[in-house]
Amino acid sequence: MPSWQARAVSLYVRLTRKRRHRTLEQGERSLAHGLPETEPPTSLAGRVSAERMTGVQVFRVLPPAEADAGRGPLVYWHGGAFINGIARQHWQLVEHLATATGREVLVPRYALAPAHDVDDTLPLLEEVLQAVPGDLPVHVLGDSAGGTLALLQAQRHPDRVAGLTLIAPWLDLSMANPAVDLIEPHDPWLTRAGLRPPARAWAAGRDLRHPDVSPLFGDLERLPPTLVLVGDRDICLPDCELLAAQAPSVVTLRVGAGLPHVYPLLPIPEARPARAEIVQHIQDTLPR
Repeated sequence: MPSWQARAVSLYVRLTRKRRHRTLEQGERSLAHGLPETEPPTSLAGRVSAERMTGVQVFRVLPPAEADAGRGPLVYWHGGAFINGIARQHWQLVEHLATATGREVLVPRYALAPAHDVDDTLPLLEEVLQAVPGDLPVHVLGDSAGGTLALLQAQRHPDRVAGLTLIAPWLDLSMANPAVDLIEPHDPWLTRAGLRPPARAWAAGRDLRHPDVSPLFGDLERLPPTLVLVGDRDICLPDCELLAAQAPSVVTLRVGAGLPHVYPLLPIPEARPARAEIVQHIQDTLPR
């Protein structure tokens, strides 16, 4: 049974967030009025720098102690349905990862829809990795829409990505999996209707099942060890199960009972063991 905190957060997001996604019309409105970017928190003062790559900011977040230049870094792609900027909860997770792993974290502030689309971001996947010395392995992470980009980066650059962590990734932007029908009434946050406008805008005229848009249909043969965490009250679950079924030798699927979308980022007790497993997965896939 989920904690009372998890139940309270689910109720809160149902009352405050689901209205942005409940109908097609609300999805169109959300597309036109995405949530703004947040800046790195003051707790990261002195540990954050930024540079331009492919016309956008990419932050470098250092661990509290000086990082060993020979240790492979992390890349974190934030979620937000491709229309919302990086949020406070993303920064909190990034800070936790840098501290717990002792590794640098690269955080791209990629360009958002509707002004931008997947074609603007695909070159960024490569440029971010080019900013890391070629002899260093990289662990890539992403949540929700950021999970889409994380999986794409691993698929397009399998020689550079040593490990992958996906938190409730949006794997198929067409959301055509019939198993979603059973979960959607219980998801306190997301609906397919509300996500269709951002999906169409991000695809920029491509078929929503094109591998560059929906990486579930891309190459799954050369994935690195992959950890997927998703709640069973999340419409992303059925496609996460498909990913695990199609690449069982490399994908470890963790399903949070009674938990909503991106639960490892939420202020609930269940997030702590999930974050600990993420950190362990990073350490297991990157040489110390």
